[in-house]
Amino acid sequence: MPVKIPDSLPAIQLLEKENIFVMSDLRANAQDIRPLRVLILNLMPLKITTETDFIRLLSNNPLQVEIEFVRLDTHISKNTPEEHLEMFYKGFSEVRDDFYDGMIITGAPVEMMDFEAVSYWEEIQSIFDWARTHVTSTLYICWASQAALYHFYGVEKSPLAEKLFGVFKHTAIEKRHPLFRGFDDEFFIPHSRHTTILKTSITDKQEISVLSESRDAGLAILSSRGGREFYFTGHSEYAPLTLDDEYKRDLEKGLNIDMPLDYYVDNNPDNPPLVRWTSHANLLFNNWLNYFVYQETPFDLKDVPNLGEIKLTV
Repeated sequence: MPVKIPDSLPAIQLLEKENIFVMSDLRANAQDIRPLRVLILNLMPLKITTETDFIRLLSNNPLQVEIEFVRLDTHISKNTPEEHLEMFYKGFSEVRDDFYDGMIITGAPVEMMDFEAVSYWEEIQSIFDWARTHVTSTLYICWASQAALYHFYGVEKSPLAEKLFGVFKHTAIEKRHPLFRGFDDEFFIPHSRHTTILKTSITDKQEISVLSESRDAGLAILSSRGGREFYFTGHSEYAPLTLDDEYKRDLEKGLNIDMPLDYYVDNNPDNPPLVRWTSHANLLFNNWLNYFVYQETPFDLKDVPNLGEIKLTV
């Protein structure tokens, strides 16, 4: 099944060129199916790019998924036209009384700041708490994963000596975990960050499970509450040219930055990227939707507050 998104969302034309099937509201409403409702809190500055990345992944499965985009009430984006936000986004106050099968909270360009110094820290904390009673399973991406781990469990982030930038090899700690069904022994994930979560910072946190890590990139995928919450430190959702765009943008700004590691063919920035992560990215999001959203969510979403920790059968 395709994803159900607003008819005039710019991502539609981009994805149709990639032969990805999206469905208009009119056609979706004609089907006698309760779609999975997935809410995306988009904190990234280039919102249209981020919308397209996540729709691309959520569309590649047999389930019908209805996607809604939400923005903060206390922060105004400077990089996306206001008319786009008004047309396709709801403020958090507009969805506060609703319930969702799944939720994705993206990264944000504030990772070098102390959490409490972020202007919208109070609101983001309230959203984290709200998700625990209004969403079956939530994905926290990059900065959002660090922020949620800090908020829920007091886990501190640590600065890196230099930016972690490139495509890195990973392994699954629990190969039989449903999130990794269909995975190879090794898989790749793009990373782009200046901070990290050290393994030593969670050794006494029994509620947190480490599911995947990388020799070079460190902790990659963690979970809590049996899969009600996942924390991704990397960016499996990235399109093939995202790291290239970021690298060239930073060069144009005159920043001292190394090229993304193991990203270009022969590690030569004059060559195109060697794309090695998209098949596993699709599996990752499909497995999340299937095993931790579709198979766990109640038919009546108003029963979400009564859900406990997910009890896995591996």
